[in-house]
Amino acid sequence: MLKTNLATYNNHPFHPGGSMLKRILWFYVNAVFFKTSFIPSRSFKVFLLRMFGAQIGKNVTIKPGVNIKYPWFLQIGNQTWVGENVWIDCLVHISIGENVCLSQGAVLLTGSHNYKTASFNLITKSVILEDGVWIGAGAMVNLGITAGSHAVLTAGSTATKNLEPYGIYQGNPAVKIRNREINL
Repeated sequence: MLKTNLATYNNHPFHPGGSMLKRILWFYVNAVFFKTSFIPSRSFKVFLLRMFGAQIGKNVTIKPGVNIKYPWFLQIGNQTWVGENVWIDCLVHISIGENVCLSQGAVLLTGSHNYKTASFNLITKSVILEDGVWIGAGAMVNLGITAGSHAVLTAGSTATKNLEPYGIYQGNPAVKIRNREINL
């Protein structure tokens, strides 16, 4: 029986984008201004994200303790809220629509590993959160997932398959429990 051999690990064809200097600068900017509470200003955080190539809409709120891997792969629409301690692991493109809520401790993953190979190779796939999506506190969206318009992933749940528009999903793995109805 074969065993995992991390000495043969291969992340080809993945490339994090940007120069080595850009990645190093982002590492420190992320550590000082995003992952901490030193600078609570949302407008300054949006400015920094844009400086590093992120496409950020109007009136985006980014709370303290947020960890963003490579902002040049990040797109966030207008009126979106990113809560405390959210992890946006954008190894590849993440698209977050308008009026999206990422609650405290939510995780968006774009990378994993191929457990079927001895070398445990890197796998990457984009994540798409369409307009009006709500990712609950402590919920996780796995790589390659699309959350349809106004879908809800409840607190502590894990999305391993696409979420239908206006569906409410719960559990690990998350399953649809009912439809979302929005009252005016």
